[in-house]
Amino acid sequence: MQRLNKYLAHAGVGSRRYCDELIAAGRVTVDGVVVTALGAKVDPLVHRVAVDDQPVRPERRVYWLLHKPPGVLCTNYDPDGRPRAVDLLPHVRERVYTVGRLDEASEGLLLMTNDGDLAAALMHPRFGIPKTYLVQVAGKPSREQLQRLTEGIWLSDGKVRAKSVRTLGHQGESTWLRVVLCEGKNREIRRMLARLGHKVMRLKRIAIGPVRLGRLRRGKSRPLSQKELEALRRWVQLARQRLAERQSRLRARRASPVPPDSPTAT
Repeated sequence: MQRLNKYLAHAGVGSRRYCDELIAAGRVTVDGVVVTALGAKVDPLVHRVAVDDQPVRPERRVYWLLHKPPGVLCTNYDPDGRPRAVDLLPHVRERVYTVGRLDEASEGLLLMTNDGDLAAALMHPRFGIPKTYLVQVAGKPSREQLQRLTEGIWLSDGKVRAKSVRTLGHQGESTWLRVVLCEGKNREIRRMLARLGHKVMRLKRIAIGPVRLGRLRRGKSRPLSQKELEALRRWVQLARQRLAERQSRLRARRASPVPPDSPTAT
C-alpha cells in the first residue's frame, strides 16, 4: 500500500502537492469511487486509479534537461494557450512536469521529470540544493549592496538571502553577476535586486546542483545522463543526511538537562 498522492506523482500526474489538489477537488477515483481523503492509500497491483475518468498507470521514470527560452511558461496548464515548457518536449511520451520554475521572462536550465520524490527534494528549501544563475542588472552594484544580498533582504513574504554573489564583469552601463540560491521563492532574484535599485535585464539559470546547462541551445532538450542522475541523487542524499543531523543535534540540545551553574537553573 502507498499513499494515493505518491502513486499519482510516480505515475507522472504531477507533484505531490498538485496531486493533493486533484484529490481534494474530487477529480480522483479509486475503483470508480471518488476519493477526497488526502491520506488515502492504494495498492497499485489491485486498485484502479483514475484522474478525470482517465486511467492512471505507472510510467517509467524519465529525466530531461531543457533550455527554456524567455516567453515560455513553467506550467502544464495555461487557459490562455501561451507557450509552455512541456510543449518543447513533444517527443517525450511520459507526463513530465517542471522541477521548480523560472518566470516567464527568464531562461535557462529546467529539469523535467515524472519522479515526484526527486522533484520534491530538489524544490524544497530545507534541503538547500543550490541553483546557479547568470544575472545582468542595470547599473553597477557596490560591494556593500552585493554583501546585503548574502546577508539577507526583507521582502513581502519574509527574509531571503543568496548563498553567494560574484561580479563577473561590466557591459556598458550594466553588470553581470553570478548568483547562487538555495531557496526558490517567486521571482526572488528580481525582487532582491529591485530593492537595491538595480533592475534585472536578463536572468539565466545555468545549474541545479551538479547538473549544468552547458552549450544546450534555447528550446532544445536532452535526457540526463546516468552520471548526472547519479550525481543529483547523491546531492539529495547528502542534503537529507545533513538535515537529519541538524535535527538530531537540535533534539539533543532540547533534551539535555540545564547545568546546575547555568543562569537559568533554579
